Amino acid sequence: MPAPEHQNDQTKERLLEEAERLFAEHGYEAVSVRVITKSAGCNLGAVNYHFGSKQNLYKAVFMERWIPRARKIHNLLEDLEKKGDTPPDKVIYTITSAYMELFSCNEALTLHHKLIVREMMNPSEIFEMVAQKAMLPTLELLLKLFKPHMPEKLFETRGVLFALSIFAQVLYFNFARFPISSATGREYDDEFKDLLARHLTDFSLHGLLHASEIKESTN
Repeated sequence: MPAPEHQNDQTKERLLEEAERLFAEHGYEAVSVRVITKSAGCNLGAVNYHFGSKQNLYKAVFMERWIPRARKIHNLLEDLEKKGDTPPDKVIYTITSAYMELFSCNEALTLHHKLIVREMMNPSEIFEMVAQKAMLPTLELLLKLFKPHMPEKLFETRGVLFALSIFAQVLYFNFARFPISSATGREYDDEFKDLLARHLTDFSLHGLLHASEIKESTN
């Protein structure tokens, strides 16, 4: 007799949860189907039943868990775009504060970043999928929001670099929470996360305005 639908859904979710944790901690090649199913409390055939293969399960981890988390940032930028002509400081603060609040716990944050770092270090076809579905659309939208506030030539030559520098800073301040807490003596509570978001906003905005002033003075 087939298992009830809700049990199938629960099994699939446990497989995704445990696969994400194991792939993030050990990498795709080092994790077997047997290890995943044992950790999820499922029988050995559960991966093939729900996903067809280990590779498809790996893809599903990104499609159903990683990309939806990343898309939350994109959705916030879309909301700003709809409002029209949003000041760059508000755009930057929206990104930085959202990243600080994106994860409910440090474990979720760690898994999210470890997965993509492994893909960046040893790219597979999954990385191209993630780039096309999550990374590049968000980068393009950020550039669209910045464009009205940058001199045309500066935007053409350094617009992408400014956008990438914002992502790089916010990812570091998220991923390196332990050393940052050690260096500052601060826990990542709401007050400190807001302070970091405002700091990254001020720092990035200063760089943007300074570069714009230099560009204008040389024209």
